[in-house]
Amino acid sequence: MIEWLENIDQKLFLFLNGLHADWLDPFMWHLSGKWQWIPIYLLFIWLIHKYYGIKNTVFAVIVMVLLIAIADNVSVHLFKNVFQRYRPSHNLEISHLVHTVHGYKGGEFGFISSHAANFFCMAAFLAPLYKPHIKRITLMLFIWASVVAYSRIYLGVHYPSDIFVGALVGTIMGYGGFRIFEKQILQNVD
Repeated sequence: MIEWLENIDQKLFLFLNGLHADWLDPFMWHLSGKWQWIPIYLLFIWLIHKYYGIKNTVFAVIVMVLLIAIADNVSVHLFKNVFQRYRPSHNLEISHLVHTVHGYKGGEFGFISSHAANFFCMAAFLAPLYKPHIKRITLMLFIWASVVAYSRIYLGVHYPSDIFVGALVGTIMGYGGFRIFEKQILQNVD
């Protein structure tokens, strides 16, 4: 059964990774970066401040930073280092078929995607926080997280299952963090 699932995962990966286009490479590379998202993060913080005030913003940012740090560490220490599943770009059986950008192959192991865990964690934390104030915010946040996660397949460094499980772990952590934040902090919102 595991072998059958891995075979499907590889075939789906090769199909999705094979849908690359030279003009799209810089965009996908940019999506997977860290620093270009700073303006979006600042927008997120400003929106929290707008709806919940400075005190709750400080707490929300602290909780979100802690959640993402935890999600990132869980993805590495409880998954990548435990399962030690080679990334597609490091899998000798298929690496010659993998489209990469700028020769980037990522670290040796890829299960689960830290990008997927982190971005879905952020989306799951922010969506219920913004939902009373911004229509369709949940959809927008999860599309954003999905596009970033897909960029990891496009770049050849993650299988679809790496993304799916990373997204699931991140979503559970982000929503769980929101529920704690809601009970402990948001009860006092004016």
